[in-house]
Amino acid sequence: MCREIGADMKVYAIAACLLALSGPAAAQQSTPTPPPADLSGVWQGPYVPDMTRTGRNQTGEPNLPFTPAGEKDWKSYDEANGDYTGSCLPFGLSRSVNAPNPFQIVQNAGYVAFLFEVNNWFHVVPTDGRAVPKDPNPQWFGHSVGRWDGDTLVIETRGFNGWTRLDTIGHPHSDALHLTQTFRRTDADHIAYTVTVDDPLIYTRPWKNERVLTRQKGELIEYSCEENNKDLREGHIKAWVPPPAKK
Repeated sequence: MCREIGADMKVYAIAACLLALSGPAAAQQSTPTPPPADLSGVWQGPYVPDMTRTGRNQTGEPNLPFTPAGEKDWKSYDEANGDYTGSCLPFGLSRSVNAPNPFQIVQNAGYVAFLFEVNNWFHVVPTDGRAVPKDPNPQWFGHSVGRWDGDTLVIETRGFNGWTRLDTIGHPHSDALHLTQTFRRTDADHIAYTVTVDDPLIYTRPWKNERVLTRQKGELIEYSCEENNKDLREGHIKAWVPPPAKK
């Protein structure tokens, strides 16, 4: 029972009283549902500079189904003209996962966070049932939402700015890109990973790449592209500039 006290303590007493009366029920209602699978840990996949090539723990599609616009973009691409990664700009979601650097997954009931060692970028994915914004502000990593399909985490990402490339050799995408990733824990040390590329402006149909992620010991290390980028600083490579805005 809450008793009367001096006016100077009334606010604090009311708050304490409400917590005491509703504490057990409130705690029960706010207890989050644990995710069906634990993906936490530091993970390393194979380096994937070309998402069409096959290799150990990696399958791809050798002949991509380009649209005429996609084929023109692909054939005209020359990284010597100023690839954005040479200017230490964000790699983008696909290229960050493809990188030869590990990443850490941190999760709770409502979110899954990806901490990329490459340039110390992060990407937070809500898994609380929300939908992707209908008109998201374009971003380097896009806007992601996740859901659980049994023990498989499915992440849908849209809202890319269209300035990145899918992989190191430069396979293109547009701002219409829809990226679908799946993560399924197969045992204590491995995750089966797939990524499906769906971009109607660049490809006539969706295509998929698969690989296996392996648990790593230890922690991520600091990575700073700008710190030792002599090629850019001394003018050996061209600085990247964004393409003209679409009218």
